Amino acid sequence: MRLSSTRLLTLFSFFLTSWLIYRIHDVSARDPTSFFFDPRRGYAPAYSHLRRHQALDYIASANITPAQGAIKASTQKQKICVGIPSVARQGAGYLREAVGSLLEGLGTQEREEMYIVVFIPHSDPAVHPAYTEDWLHSLVDYVLTYEVSESEMRHVKDMEDNDGPDYMEKGLYDYRYLLLHCAKQHTPYIAIFEDDVVAMDGWYHRTVSGIREAETLSALKHASREFLYLRLFYTEEFLGWNSEEWSSYLAWSALVFVVPMAALYSVRARYTALKARILTIRTMAIFATMVVSAIVLFFGIGRVTVWPLAPGISLMPKYGCCSQGFVFPRGRALMLTTYFADRHTGAPDVLIEDFANEKGELRWAITPSVVQHIGRKSSKKDDYGDMSKYGMSVAEKIWSFGFERLDWRALREEHDAILELRGDLSLR
Repeated sequence: MRLSSTRLLTLFSFFLTSWLIYRIHDVSARDPTSFFFDPRRGYAPAYSHLRRHQALDYIASANITPAQGAIKASTQKQKICVGIPSVARQGAGYLREAVGSLLEGLGTQEREEMYIVVFIPHSDPAVHPAYTEDWLHSLVDYVLTYEVSESEMRHVKDMEDNDGPDYMEKGLYDYRYLLLHCAKQHTPYIAIFEDDVVAMDGWYHRTVSGIREAETLSALKHASREFLYLRLFYTEEFLGWNSEEWSSYLAWSALVFVVPMAALYSVRARYTALKARILTIRTMAIFATMVVSAIVLFFGIGRVTVWPLAPGISLMPKYGCCSQGFVFPRGRALMLTTYFADRHTGAPDVLIEDFANEKGELRWAITPSVVQHIGRKSSKKDDYGDMSKYGMSVAEKIWSFGFERLDWRALREEHDAILELRGDLSLR
């Protein structure tokens, strides 16, 4: 009888573990923090592929019927300045997808509430293929180029020299230049998107809702009148079981192990019959192994799977990456421009985090991300590394895994319902 019970328990645990691993592999394949992560599935574009086609179709339609581009920002209704810096990339171009996806599906009132500016940061803007194309000037409110003095233009040209000493200044210089231009529009909020992104259907109403929620939570829970930014994109890759929190993980794991084992030992000590027939030393050892295996499996499944961020907004003071989409209150944007001028050089996203850490600023992120990074070729000289084990560049690994799980039908229904509620006319 004793051998039969232990063998049965062993077989049961074996089959249960095998079935769980099979199911978990399927569930966690798109979780980069999981032991079961499958790069082929995780990095496969799903919703973003559809969204790119919708964006390009919108641009093509705008080229055929320029009247579609007539609806632009209304000075009476502007709520947000949307800035998109776009550098000419050799052999790659994404600006059509970025602009098209930001505009496709918007309501007339939604479009009137945003001032859209595309910044071509070249001393000769004609080197950017989109600069001379009609669709760009037809659809956006302003195509920004350098409007600087002669001496400042010489500095811009020095920064454009890839091998020159001033090259590392340029990214920060351009980000600051675009922020200052948006600040002149006096919209309460400024959104900066990189040009190699696509936006979800309904990104604008979700962003506005996120801003309102960030304002409310900042005031009610953190006694702050403002926050530094609302992050519109992040990659889950950095939201795993971070080593800085090892002591917390160890404490919880110990608690999960000790409590059931202590309960079993208490029952075993109290009831002699159970001790002799069922709760033998061997059975206890098997149960202990199962508890340890369950703990290991919990961590192996991945933090994003077992402990995902709730839809909506949440604080993200650490591990937020990267600079594909931010919304700044106008006042904080002006503070950043001053900070950038003082620092002079550096990556904008890194310096934004430095500023936040120094000033104790609140940083919010929206879940799921409302934009996806689609760039396969970075505009930054130092964005490439040895990524041979994934067969991709660093730029390609900047990826929102949650974005690809979005259901386009549900998003469209949600957006149409919002437009109907507002009495807004869709631009589809």
